[in-house]
Amino acid sequence: MEEREVVVIGAGPAGLSAALEAARAGAHVLLVDENSKPGGQLFKQIHKFFGSHEHRAGVRGIDIGTQLLEEAERLDIEVWLDAEACGIFNTTDVWIVRNKEKSVTVRAKRIILATGAVENSVNFPGWSLPGVMGAGAAQTMINLHRVLPGQKILMVGSGNVGIIVSYQLLQAGADVKAVVEAAPRLGGYGVHTAKVRRAGVPFYTSHTVLEARGTDHVESATIVQLDDKWKPIPGTEKELDVDTICIAAGLTPLVELAFAAGCEPLYSPLLGGMVPWHDRSMATSIPTIYLAGDISGVEEASTAMEEGRMAGLSAAYSLGYVDRETYAVGFDAAEKRMLALRSGMFGQKRRDAKAAIVGHSRG
Repeated sequence: MEEREVVVIGAGPAGLSAALEAARAGAHVLLVDENSKPGGQLFKQIHKFFGSHEHRAGVRGIDIGTQLLEEAERLDIEVWLDAEACGIFNTTDVWIVRNKEKSVTVRAKRIILATGAVENSVNFPGWSLPGVMGAGAAQTMINLHRVLPGQKILMVGSGNVGIIVSYQLLQAGADVKAVVEAAPRLGGYGVHTAKVRRAGVPFYTSHTVLEARGTDHVESATIVQLDDKWKPIPGTEKELDVDTICIAAGLTPLVELAFAAGCEPLYSPLLGGMVPWHDRSMATSIPTIYLAGDISGVEEASTAMEEGRMAGLSAAYSLGYVDRETYAVGFDAAEKRMLALRSGMFGQKRRDAKAAIVGHSRG
């Protein structure tokens, strides 16, 4: 059995930020990720972040990821890639399979879970045809692998992911035939939606996919209007000539490691479903295990990075690496930036949902 002070599981925005904060404080950090490259979602985000200077406004996600990785290298953070964390036992022991062949158990004084989230699917006749995929999968193909998933795209979902990926598909040379949204209004930020509208892409609110048709791949899709009870309205069907259907129907937190370890669960529809309870410091009901990012509730990459900083600093403080005053200053600054991100029409609801999680009286 190997031993480390802090093990961070997940090398996306939250995990990288947590590892950096703990390492800056002086802790020996092991960063584990099942992928062959660290950085997670940041390296698919070629658009510029917006907000304030302290939230890296005007900087592209891929550049933020590069900056974080360069800092991790300077701090000598130990990184295991192609390494899958398969379980947590006795609140401290992390079972990791490296390169799909070597099994290692690492005993950690503190564990930070930054496992992210998985895309939701939408089921309809033909949904298993090649050409139906998550919007995140399409984004990976165009931005990481430089491969178009298809030529004629139907995007299902008008949230930020659906709109941003639609615009990036347009930039990559695809023809986005339409964006459909089951809700009666669009869900993404106006600054993103306006770009897609100006490109001439039609939006269909109160619509969903009724069926995908094709033999060995998607050849067309039928959309239909929904009534105020979310039921299809007969006679409103419209067939679209598409070869790819991208699903942007939200995310579900990847909570399996946390719940298998025994962390207390809570349900919050706004945050993506079942999530582990955590306190203000990002500690779970198991004091040795902390959370950061989408596992604690689905939000934006900028918020995930702030939660990562809070979790990393809290773990380092609990190990005695920083004094109370230093911890309070650093933690409060990160929390203030995070709360600023949760202000406004969209963020306030998540701010309230997060407050409910933290304020929950554990049974």
